[in-house]
Amino acid sequence: MIKDEKILIGKAEEKEIYILPSKLNRHGLIAGATGTGKTVTLKVIAESLAELGVPSVIADVKGDLTGMIVPGDQEGIQERLDSMDIKDYEVRKYPVHFYDIYQTRGHPIRAMLQDMGPLLISRILDLSEAQQGIMNIIFRVAQDMELDIIDLKDLQAMASYVGEHAQEYTLKYGNVSKQSVGAIQRRLLELESQGGEKFFGMPALDIEDWLQTENGLGIMNMIECEELYNHPLLYSTFLFWMLTEIYNKLPEVGDLEKPKVVFFFDEAHLLFNDAPRQLMEKIEQIVKLARSKGIGIFFITQSPGDIPGSVLAQLSNRIQHSLRAYTPAEIKVAKLAAESFRENPNLDVVELISNMKTGTALVSTLGEDGAPTIVEKTKILPPRSSMTIASTDRVMLAIETDTIYGKYEREYDPESAYENIDTIRAEEEEAKRAAEEEKIRLKEEEKRAKEEAKAEAKKKNEKSWSDQMAQKAKRKVENEMLNIGIRQARKFLKNFLK
Repeated sequence: MIKDEKILIGKAEEKEIYILPSKLNRHGLIAGATGTGKTVTLKVIAESLAELGVPSVIADVKGDLTGMIVPGDQEGIQERLDSMDIKDYEVRKYPVHFYDIYQTRGHPIRAMLQDMGPLLISRILDLSEAQQGIMNIIFRVAQDMELDIIDLKDLQAMASYVGEHAQEYTLKYGNVSKQSVGAIQRRLLELESQGGEKFFGMPALDIEDWLQTENGLGIMNMIECEELYNHPLLYSTFLFWMLTEIYNKLPEVGDLEKPKVVFFFDEAHLLFNDAPRQLMEKIEQIVKLARSKGIGIFFITQSPGDIPGSVLAQLSNRIQHSLRAYTPAEIKVAKLAAESFRENPNLDVVELISNMKTGTALVSTLGEDGAPTIVEKTKILPPRSSMTIASTDRVMLAIETDTIYGKYEREYDPESAYENIDTIRAEEEEAKRAAEEEKIRLKEEEKRAKEEAKAEAKKKNEKSWSDQMAQKAKRKVENEMLNIGIRQARKFLKNFLK
C-alpha cells in the first residue's frame, strides 16, 4: 500500500511500518518458516511497487504467485484490515507478464549464445581454464569463418568442427585438446537434456520489456521456475544470463527516489544450494554493485542462514517471520537471526522470533538517514490481489491479451553455424578429394615422365651401342683391309727385290 509516497507494509500496534522506495536499492530479505506468511509479504511489496510505477521480476518457484492477476476477496481480508484500522484498501488485480523458458505457461525466454560470449558460457558450464581457452578458440574460429552461434546446436556443431581440425588450430591459436573438446560437448549435451535448446534461440528477449509500465502501474514479470528449478544447470544458466543482462544494460544512475526494477527470488535457499561457484560470484557481484544501477533485490527464504554471509550483509531491509526452533541447531539459527536486528528495548526478539503468529513479522528497514530502524513486531497487510493460485485458463488469457503477446511466440532459426557447417565440411571434403585426385594425377604424370625418360635414355643407349658396334666393325674392316694391303705390299716388294 502506498502512503505518502512510501510503502506501508503493516503496523506495529498503532505505528505504521514503511519501506522507503529510495532505499530499495539496498536490497532486502524476507525470511521465515513454511506457512508463516512470506509469500503474502512478497505480494504486498510487489503490489506496492506496481502502484509506484516500478516494474518487478519475480522468480515463482512454487507456482503460487499467479493470483496477482485476480482481485482479492474483500470480505475475506476486511476483518484483518479492521483490526489494523486500515481504511480505503480495496482489492484489485495487477498487470502481470508471464514468462516460461519451457514455453508452456508464459512467453518464451530466449537468448543468443554469441551475445553471451565465450567467457560467460564458460562460467555457466563451470569449465576449467584449459576448456575455457578452447571455448574462446571455438568462438574465434566461428568469427573468422563468419558463422553465427545463435543456439545450442550451433555451438555443438562448432565445437565438433574445431575438434576435427584440432591439429590445424593448435598451430594457429594454441593447444586444442580433443579431450577438452569432448568435455565441453558433454556439458553442452547435459544443458541440452535439461531444455537448453529452448532457451537459446531467436527472437531473443529484450530486457527493456521487463522495465515497462501499463496504465501507470509497474508490470510484474513473473518467471515460471517450478519446472526450471528441477534442472539446475539450465536454472543457473538462466539466472547467470538474466543478472548479467540486466546489470550490463542499465546505466549508472546513483541513488534514485525509487528503483528502476526490483527482483524477487522466492525460495532463495534453492538458488544457493549447490550453486556453481561462478554463479555465486556473479550474484555477490550484482548484489554489491546493483545499487548504482537502480536495481533492488529481495531474497525470500526460510532462514537467514540459507543466504551466504557475503550476500546477507548487503540486505538492509529485513522482514523476519517466525522460525521453528526446536532442535539446538534451530535455536542457534533463531538467536543469530534475532541478533542481526537493531535492538528494540521493548521487545524480546529471541523469544518472539519463534512464537509469532502467521502474518506477523519482525521488521527493520532503512530510515531516511540510511541507518536501520529498530526492529518492530509488525502485523503485515493482506494483499490486494488474490491469495489463491489463478486458474490455467485465466493465466493463458492474461498471456494472450497482454501488450507483448506475439513478440516472442514464433521462433525462427536463421542460417547459422549449424546450417552452414555441413556445407563447409562438404566443400572441404570436395577440396580434399580434388587435391587427392590432383596428387594422384601429378604422381601418375611424374611416373609416366620418368618411364618416358627411361625409355628415351634406353633408346639412346641402344643407338649409341649400335653406333659403337658399327664403328668397331668399320675399324675392324679397315684394319683388315690395311693388314691385307700391308701383306700384299710386302709380298710385292719381296718379289720385286728378287
